[in-house]
Amino acid sequence: MKAVRLYGKEKLQLDDVEKPVINENEMLLKVKAASLCGTDVRMYKNGYSGVDADHPLTLGHEVSGIIAEVGTHVTSYKVGQRVSVAPNIGCGNCDQCVSGNTHLCANYQAFGISLPGGFAEYLKIPAAAIQQGNITLLADETSFEQAALIEPFSCVFNGQNIAAIYPGDTVLIIGGGPIGIMHAMLAFSQGASQVILNDRHEERLAAATKILPKLTVLTSEDLANKISEETQGQGVNLCIVAAPSPEAQTESMHYMATNGRLLFFGGLPKDRENVPLNTNILHYKQLRIFGCTRASISSYRTSEKLIASGQVPIERLITNRYPIEEFKQALENAEKSVGLKNMIVLN
Repeated sequence: MKAVRLYGKEKLQLDDVEKPVINENEMLLKVKAASLCGTDVRMYKNGYSGVDADHPLTLGHEVSGIIAEVGTHVTSYKVGQRVSVAPNIGCGNCDQCVSGNTHLCANYQAFGISLPGGFAEYLKIPAAAIQQGNITLLADETSFEQAALIEPFSCVFNGQNIAAIYPGDTVLIIGGGPIGIMHAMLAFSQGASQVILNDRHEERLAAATKILPKLTVLTSEDLANKISEETQGQGVNLCIVAAPSPEAQTESMHYMATNGRLLFFGGLPKDRENVPLNTNILHYKQLRIFGCTRASISSYRTSEKLIASGQVPIERLITNRYPIEEFKQALENAEKSVGLKNMIVLN
């Protein structure tokens, strides 16, 4: 079978490898769609611990497909079922795993990160992933391409579930990439009365309004005054920083309404992770600040239901589709932020 494998920093190739063989407790997925994300780009650009010429890794953690083989001891799934795969697998025994937060397990593994991923014709599903519920059956309404986007959307859902959106809220999202637009989609579906999207690049804002015409879009110049004008001096109820920018986190304090919430979504570069915040604003406006990472299986399955319902038009984010043979072009697009989501589609 064909598989896209990373051999080290900026060393990646399409290989012909043996089709995985499963045991009685495993399953084999025939991959139908797999989407690129920023993590794939970072692993390619920076390399990844433990991955080298002698230990290549098949990338890809946003995956959907059809069950091709089922081990004799697996009773919950059948050959031919349409499914998607939540990538993070916990140890199953720690307090986080027992509480349902397998994505927060200190010893978690993940497809395309520490286990072979979905940029391949077939993906082996280990017993732990089956037992923990990482495999989600797809509704008839959910396409394979939509299903490949459940993973990033579930991270968005996890963040908004933590910070909360209330009907009538004014929501500001800083960062107009695919994740920022997903946040906007979900905020509207949760009852936000106004969703404001901010980005430094006008072409990104233009693309976002084509996808979500109800959006209010603002460029970054003099953003605090623009927010004040949009909200009649009140500020926003929820601000989501969906860009890897320390400055955006610092400045977000100035956009907030009293009793507002801030969600710092995603991480920062290691050399810029200490961020100054005006804690007097935090104190006197009674603000709350939240962080989030990855997504639980519960969030993943709820995300599939939202997508299947049609409330979240996530397929509008797909701007380019490629066969696996053209993976390097898809990666180049993702690296240069050409389009929004670049999808690998397999027969």
